[in-house]
Amino acid sequence: MGIGGSKKEVFTEKELEEYVDLTYFTRQEILRLHRIFMNLVQPNQQITSSSKDIRASEQDISSLSYLECNPFSDRICRVFSTSNDGRMSFDDFVDMMNVFHHQAPIGLKIEYAFKIYDFNEDDLIDVEDIEVIIARLVNASGHLSLTELEILIKNVFAESDLDNDQSLSFAEFEHVITKSVDFQNSFNVRV
Repeated sequence: MGIGGSKKEVFTEKELEEYVDLTYFTRQEILRLHRIFMNLVQPNQQITSSSKDIRASEQDISSLSYLECNPFSDRICRVFSTSNDGRMSFDDFVDMMNVFHHQAPIGLKIEYAFKIYDFNEDDLIDVEDIEVIIARLVNASGHLSLTELEILIKNVFAESDLDNDQSLSFAEFEHVITKSVDFQNSFNVRV
């Protein structure tokens, strides 16, 4: 018998237990995540196959209240999308929410933050990535002159680039981000 509270059961007992075993979520939270996910896709997709085959678009995922104002929502979707196109399956969605869970270890959160900020996906956060991050944070308002941008980038690397190669390795990023008081709170979503 399946679990889910509808005529067509969502999960078998074994599937639900696997989600609980592999995540920081309770059974009720997994079912709540499934309802949230299905509410994202149902208005936009004809539900004819198993919910495991359904993928929510980047736009659908980014419409969630905890992502809609995030300047990195497209990167978050892309990083967690196993299809590498920003579209997410339910498992991708659970993986994303699991990283943002308040009980997820800081090391896991840092690993995904690094991937999100590595825009050119070269396993380094370099000048190009920092420029994109800054542009997104100032919301392309144009309030930063080229000189101010250069000074800001120089300061970022002076503070965090331990080997002076004008890029941050994962270890350098981790070293800096663990000192941030706000990081844990900004990488946290309640279900």
